[in-house]
Amino acid sequence: MAPSRPVPGARLYPCTALPRPSRRLRAPPPRRLAACIVSALLQVAGVRAEALHLTAADTQDVAAGRYTAAAASVDSATLPRAWRAVRLPHAHASDVLGQARAAPAGGAQIVTTWYRLTLPAWRPGAAQMLYAARVKAYGPIAVYVDGRLRHQRQLEGATWYWSPLWLELDGGGGGAPPREILFRIEHPRSSRTALASVWLGTTDEIGWRYQGRQWLQVYLPLMCVGAFVAVGVFSAFVWIWRGVGLGYGLFTLLAAAQFVRSLNFFCEARLDNDWLAWMMLNSLFWMLTLAHAFLEMVHGQRQRWLSRGLLAVNLLVAGFSAPVLAAWPNTPLVTPLLYLLAISAGVAITAAGVRASWRRSPDAMLMSVGVGFGVLYGINDWALQSNFLGPEHWYLGPYINLQNFAMLCYLMYRRYIAALALAEQSNLRLVSRLREREAELAFSYQRLIEIEHKQTLAGERLRLMQDMHDGLGSSLQSALWAVERGQLDDNAVPDILRACIDDLHLTIDSLEPVEADLLLLLATLRYRLGERLRLAGMRLHWAVADVPPLEWIDPRTALHILRILQEALSNIVKHTNATEIRVATSFDGDGVTVSIADNGPGFDLAAARQLGGKGLLNQQRRAAAIGGAIAWEPAGGGGTLVLLWLPLSQPAAALAPVATFH
Repeated sequence: MAPSRPVPGARLYPCTALPRPSRRLRAPPPRRLAACIVSALLQVAGVRAEALHLTAADTQDVAAGRYTAAAASVDSATLPRAWRAVRLPHAHASDVLGQARAAPAGGAQIVTTWYRLTLPAWRPGAAQMLYAARVKAYGPIAVYVDGRLRHQRQLEGATWYWSPLWLELDGGGGGAPPREILFRIEHPRSSRTALASVWLGTTDEIGWRYQGRQWLQVYLPLMCVGAFVAVGVFSAFVWIWRGVGLGYGLFTLLAAAQFVRSLNFFCEARLDNDWLAWMMLNSLFWMLTLAHAFLEMVHGQRQRWLSRGLLAVNLLVAGFSAPVLAAWPNTPLVTPLLYLLAISAGVAITAAGVRASWRRSPDAMLMSVGVGFGVLYGINDWALQSNFLGPEHWYLGPYINLQNFAMLCYLMYRRYIAALALAEQSNLRLVSRLREREAELAFSYQRLIEIEHKQTLAGERLRLMQDMHDGLGSSLQSALWAVERGQLDDNAVPDILRACIDDLHLTIDSLEPVEADLLLLLATLRYRLGERLRLAGMRLHWAVADVPPLEWIDPRTALHILRILQEALSNIVKHTNATEIRVATSFDGDGVTVSIADNGPGFDLAAARQLGGKGLLNQQRRAAAIGGAIAWEPAGGGGTLVLLWLPLSQPAAALAPVATFH
């Protein structure tokens, strides 16, 4: 809990260049720390130490008109003889409940409180150290050893009001042991001082006491504040850069308020004490408001009446406690009352948080309990600050940072475990949905295969029906029509039957897998038509060279190629008197050319078309259907050259149905 500020306008004197307390224990080496631990264990075990514990003292209050600098030496005999015996630890009664002591005569606003400790006969030789758990004051403190000023401390400085006192009495000179110690404490009349019991001894004897309190009351809270502020900085980066979650912003503001609240840990530089006390006091109320906002966000229950009340209290306290106002006649009295207001606000926040989070939000319940513990810490610190507790008690407020840090880690752990569980559940749901989709896809794929198979069968059936109708059916129909009219003799019937059989063989051969091999397709044609050409008295010259594979050849396109070449050879047999036929292949980079040449007299292409050359038109349509082209040219030395060009890759527009003419 922050100290009350002194009377406005009070002047504080800087430290003089006098011997300062020993700093040998500020950062003890391992051996000294081990010695302190061993000494502490011996004390716990009951082993007698030779340290001197002073619990009896004399005290008196002397009125002063203003703060004065501590003299280099003081003789206790020259002080007023108004000493009264007290027991250490000693704390003056508080004004909070009307237990004020009588004011010094003259109504002076500044009071100098003296404590005199008379030492018994003691061992000489070793360097003696002095340790006191706390010297509480709201002004300069000076310590005299046998009348000589050995230490002084001003109001400003880090942790001045709970840092233990540790100083060297004789500088290790090995002279006579001290006989008297004086504590000079200047403070406003309305404030209340306190002095803990005093220990004298060597560093090995009493160092563990100082070191333990210094670590537990100063260094540990300092590290907790640093950790809490570091997490707040991390939250600020997440909040500003990522822009996610109001909780990160609230936690950032809470860490900033906590830093201001603990500013006395860090302000080694000289600060105006009025403004320091004002900032620390108001940061407490803002911390309570932010904690309430954080609780509202966690448990999800809006409590507008409490939020507005806390905001009003913050504004009222900020204005009433502003140092620019000179209406504070008794700051050490009014400040504890404000802390009672903060404790009341903390109780209200705790009760409202527990009620809103009961059986709804375990996280909010944990935070509400944490605020409740903070209220208990505040009550302890308020009682210690108001001298209801002795100066050797511990300030618990600084440990709220340790509690908050532990609670934050626990909440983060819970959130992390919950996130892992949610991720596992999401993964399980995704796996289940993926399996369902895989089953659906497998079923759909099987259906597609069945549909494709049916479509393939239907397509092949349609193709065979069309080919049988256009090829074999057309030939048989023509033969039947000629026979019925008596236009065929006995010698022509075998030729017609052979042509029909050839058509049937070509249709069947087109169903065989050719694996994009045009040469295999041509070899099949040669096998089927070779005997017919021989019977017609024609010699076949086979000059087929190796060509690249045509990946697009399938049963449908293969039948088109066979029909085109069959029609070309049939025209040579029927309409020319050729005795030789030459079949060859070539490759021009874009496609493959199949050429058929004969040594007949040739024919006029235009005249043939005018006379009704339906066979030529059918060949052109079939070639166009597979993306190719067919041409007729005069052959060298007479005859006709038929050129069928087939592309390496078939265009998408190919494979259209072909209409034939009879």
